[in-house]
Amino acid sequence: MATLVRSVARSLRRKNLSSMYCPTSTLHSHATSFGFKEVPEEEKSKMVGNVFTSVASNYDLMNDLMSCGLHRLWKDRLVSKLNPFPGMKHLDVAGGTGDVAFRILENIKNVKRRAMQDALDDDLIEDTRIYVCDINANMLGVGKKRAEERGFGREKSLVWVEGDAEALSFEDNSMDGYTIAFGIRNVTHIEKVLAEAYRVLKRGGRFLCLELSHVDIPVYKNLYDAYSFSVIPAVGELVTGDRESYQYLVESIRRFPPQEVFAKMIAEAGFQKVEYENLVGGVVAIHSGFKF
Repeated sequence: MATLVRSVARSLRRKNLSSMYCPTSTLHSHATSFGFKEVPEEEKSKMVGNVFTSVASNYDLMNDLMSCGLHRLWKDRLVSKLNPFPGMKHLDVAGGTGDVAFRILENIKNVKRRAMQDALDDDLIEDTRIYVCDINANMLGVGKKRAEERGFGREKSLVWVEGDAEALSFEDNSMDGYTIAFGIRNVTHIEKVLAEAYRVLKRGGRFLCLELSHVDIPVYKNLYDAYSFSVIPAVGELVTGDRESYQYLVESIRRFPPQEVFAKMIAEAGFQKVEYENLVGGVVAIHSGFKF
């Protein structure tokens, strides 16, 4: 299916967007969503952490099963939009298993191979740093193991960091790029994550978010909902013995803001040239913006 890129410049001026979704910040100050449940804010991180601790060992297998392997193409598209370059400093948040980071590193190494070989290229490769940040140590453990299996175990360009997307440990204006794939819908405060992304990016840096989103084609939406609520939790139970974690993952997608509302939130965080691209009819969307 052909992808659809929509500029949201006009949409940001529409006054009715805010009525489509009530972001977490407008809930009771001590409550937030965990799937379809409302839970105390201080409990959500722990509950989400338990979900990903439970699914970590089967994360890649379940991604393949749930998306029929399409998640690989979606991540390829994300990295192609990033346009990585040798010597860049990049932050991949909620990237514990390394899927996005490995693609970025391989892309950079391919850029070097396509270019003329010289000392400058070698220096730039040496200076490249891709920081993989995840709040869950189990997910990072899976990523490090996969790095070893792919021959990246001694790769100095990959740096693994246990950290919170809402309170990053990185300096202001320190990153050329920021990606977050299938992670932002699990945070407690989306606006804090966006503010932190803006803070750590350099001027000219790009924010990119790949996330499961909202299908707006009626017939397709009905099929997608039936698949999501009936098939995915059942497959999760069959493969991992854990139905509840996958029930949460499905519910968290429905609680995430629609594409245009999320684009508005990105713009309100300070980003410019905000746009999004729907893939597979809106099953997933890639949002992007620049810091100028």
